[in-house]
Amino acid sequence: MRDYYGSYVLVAVLFLIGGGIVAGGLLANRLLRPSRPTPEKLTTYECGIDPVGEGWAQSHVRYYVFTYLYVVFAVDAIFLFPWATIFSAQGYGAVTLGEMFVFLGFLATGLLYAYKKGVLTWV
Repeated sequence: MRDYYGSYVLVAVLFLIGGGIVAGGLLANRLLRPSRPTPEKLTTYECGIDPVGEGWAQSHVRYYVFTYLYVVFAVDAIFLFPWATIFSAQGYGAVTLGEMFVFLGFLATGLLYAYKKGVLTWV
């Protein structure tokens, strides 16, 4: 039981050390940086142009759908790399190949659904 809790203590100590390093870096930055606030520095900066209007802007829902599609295909890429490494292992070839076809089938179904809904048109 002692070794069981010892591993948790080790993780807690590593978190404390990591937090101390981050806090020390932020504190050193605050102590060493010059601080000369002026009215020009405190204004809102927006691509070199003075901000006009309110801070609220509406976006078309299509851009959110593009984001979700990107996330789906990024996750696809994340799953393909471990699959490619285990595929060459002894005894896993047929099983992992079948699993990958199922996975790619789900992705193809999602892509077909997005295409049928007209999400992939750039209008």
